[in-house]
Amino acid sequence: MSPFWRGAFRMQYRLLAWFDPLIRAVWRRFGIGNILELRVAGRDGKGERSRLVGLLLANDALYLGHPSGDVGWTRDLQAAGVGVLRYPNGVEWQVSAARLPVGDEREQAIRATGQHPFPGNLVYRLGRRHVRAMGVFFRLEPAA
Repeated sequence: MSPFWRGAFRMQYRLLAWFDPLIRAVWRRFGIGNILELRVAGRDGKGERSRLVGLLLANDALYLGHPSGDVGWTRDLQAAGVGVLRYPNGVEWQVSAARLPVGDEREQAIRATGQHPFPGNLVYRLGRRHVRAMGVFFRLEPAA
């Protein structure tokens, strides 16, 4: 783990959280690249939580991930095993999520982070070693 990249990703996501209302307004009106809203039941049993996330496609499979280890939404998704993805136009679909172990499939998901809109794609690329060491990624499939 790199202390620099841990701090850099923490700062990036704090800024994104601070700008979240503005980002969501733009997202709802125009969409932003591969960004969707993920809603998942909170582990505390107090309803759903939502987060904008980047949906990744690699080898005909869909993935979500966080570059710097577990955070609230990854813990919630792992605990619930399912979530709802929502497009800016309101279309929703329920997905099941399986956490990826270290290996080829996880590496494919990490390489797919280049699909994120700028500057996220650049930051993920520059911090690739940290993402490989610490990132948490999930394969998504339609929920039954």
